[in-house]
Amino acid sequence: MEDVKDAVVQASRALAVSGLGDMVWGHASVRDPHGGGVWMKSSGWGFEEVDRDKVVLVSPSGDVVEGSGRRHLEFPIHTEVMAVRPDVGAVVHTHAPTLAAFASLDCALLPISHDAVPFTCPQLPRFTETGSLIATRELGAALARGLGEANAILIPNHGAVTVGSDVGTAVMYAVLLERACRTQLLAAGAGGPRVWSDDDEVRFKRDQVWNSTQLDAGWRYLTRRVEIGPEDGLGR
Repeated sequence: MEDVKDAVVQASRALAVSGLGDMVWGHASVRDPHGGGVWMKSSGWGFEEVDRDKVVLVSPSGDVVEGSGRRHLEFPIHTEVMAVRPDVGAVVHTHAPTLAAFASLDCALLPISHDAVPFTCPQLPRFTETGSLIATRELGAALARGLGEANAILIPNHGAVTVGSDVGTAVMYAVLLERACRTQLLAAGAGGPRVWSDDDEVRFKRDQVWNSTQLDAGWRYLTRRVEIGPEDGLGR
């Protein structure tokens, strides 16, 4: 299972260099190829600290099946989403401040830039049952229902969840969503926005700008940043 563990390590460190860390909170997961649950970082570690020894296999019921670490309280986000979305191979949950700030505005995310395209037309959903931890399977199932077929869901007063067919896509969606929220907050602070893509352009850009090749290119860039490391001024 070293390849699955490596995927969790890469996802965690890519989220770290993208500035999406929250000390030891937040997590990425990868579906176990044998149906045993999800592989995710163990509790108590920051994204940048994750290595293979800090990755655990968590069953749908929350048992740590492999690995020696503790599992995160919010494991149901990952297990319940994957239970109803067979197309999802990876899930990311972050607490990036920009996401929380934008979610508090209770307004639609607009396709002001390329970054918002994967989350508009249709509009990304919001989970409003609670802003507390998604720490029960019931809440995880409710969040999965709220997510539906979308690429992401905002959790006001909490953070966001993104999903993808593979770990690179899930991480890229987390990065893009944070950037899209930041761009709209900047525009709002300047008295706008007043111009954004219409639905037809969004649909066109979805295939042109964020096809699988482009998403993979972005993911590979993030993994290169991880490899370069903080001594070169790129890692955080």
